[in-house]
Amino acid sequence: MYTDKASGKDVAPPQLEVLLGFVRDGDTVVVHSLDRLARNLDDLRRIVHALTARGVRVEFVKEQLTFTGEDSPMANLLLSVMGAFAEFERALIRERQREGIALAKRRGAYRGRKPSLTAGQVADLKARADAGEAKAALAREFGISRETVYQYLRAAASTG
Repeated sequence: MYTDKASGKDVAPPQLEVLLGFVRDGDTVVVHSLDRLARNLDDLRRIVHALTARGVRVEFVKEQLTFTGEDSPMANLLLSVMGAFAEFERALIRERQREGIALAKRRGAYRGRKPSLTAGQVADLKARADAGEAKAALAREFGISRETVYQYLRAAASTG
């Protein structure tokens, strides 16, 4: 069983890559729904085609669809239509989320995420980075990602 818990926005979730490297002719990949396998229609079709071309059966539980590589034109149409609807639904959700955040910002109710570090920690981070300490080591010590370290350093540089 392969389960990705990463964000849905990832084009190539790590466990999907492991699965794609592991499956063999005669295996069956069972997926809860179309939108769990890929983020857009192009990726969905590419993944299903790549799997079925290797002799792997792909089953989508929610949609009750199965693909074997010897699929009818109707099955391929259903894959395309249902995949397009899933992509459309995700786009609508993102749009509504952006609109909701914009409205909340105008009301003053949305302030974004709480900063990971206090002002004192940021000053310590900047001083140690300026002294030549490795960014990755600082990130581990402060419990943040390397990218967040760089964001704090850029912000500190732009404010003085």
